[in-house]
Amino acid sequence: DVQLQASGGGLVQAGGSLRLSCAHSGFTFGDYAVGWFREAPGKEREGVSCISNEDGSAHYADSVKGRFTISFDNAKKVVYLQMNSLKPEDTAVYYCAAARTVYTIMVIATAEYSGQGTQVTVSS
Repeated sequence: DVQLQASGGGLVQAGGSLRLSCAHSGFTFGDYAVGWFREAPGKEREGVSCISNEDGSAHYADSVKGRFTISFDNAKKVVYLQMNSLKPEDTAVYYCAAARTVYTIMVIATAEYSGQGTQVTVSS
């Protein structure tokens, strides 16, 4: 079974940092793109960042470019999202996701598989 377990959310002041982790199992990294989308009350769900299963390239939403960095540890089967210079508008539930294509996560903001979300709250 494919499983994704996200952790690392919390409450932080604007300008602060958090690192989200996503431990995954049940699939080989090359089979799925892995990344994150987020959901905030009153806003459309948004693809945040993703690593391509085709070439390992990293993709970011314009809203987080230059502030967020996605990485992975293939041996540990963990994907990380380092979030720096956080803004109140980054407040959302962040979901770890695995999908056949980068497009699914980044544009449609969904996935074949997603774990439970982790809350990120940025205070002003």
